Amino acid sequence: MQRMTRRGIDWLAAAADEPMKCKAVWADDPRRPCVLPTGKHFDAVVLDERVGLETFDQLDRRRLPLGPVMVDHASRQVGFLLPAKSEQRFARLLPEGADDGSPAHKYLGVGGHIVVPGPIALSGDRYEWLRAPVRHSDWSPARIAALAAMFVAAHSLLVRADQYGRELSRGC
Repeated sequence: MQRMTRRGIDWLAAAADEPMKCKAVWADDPRRPCVLPTGKHFDAVVLDERVGLETFDQLDRRRLPLGPVMVDHASRQVGFLLPAKSEQRFARLLPEGADDGSPAHKYLGVGGHIVVPGPIALSGDRYEWLRAPVRHSDWSPARIAALAAMFVAAHSLLVRADQYGRELSRGC
């Protein structure tokens, strides 16, 4: 769990259709989540919780470029914020074809919306920051590449771990 800085609040609220209203809501209840549009200030990649948490953990442990990351415990999903209009660059870095076991994800760009945690979400809240925005994000291309590469690697690791577990349970 992380808390947002004032700069992070300003940056995230700027993405709202009504930034001042968003800030007022958070001033009254800093734990309250907010629905924000994607595609203008940022895009989002949404992953299954298991793959998303492994991806986050690997990026964080290796100190690779990593921006704001949130988790929705009820829907069991993890969202990574990326620079707006990054969809094509992100897609080019993923393996092609769904039949090869390439990992599933949702990309939210122009016209999409995402629920973000409040600035001071607490452990146990439905929406929680794994890495909260602390200021205007550094939108380097390295962040997109690191997320795509680690997402694919984490997915592959979990597929192989599951396969190993099944083989052990069969006694092979």
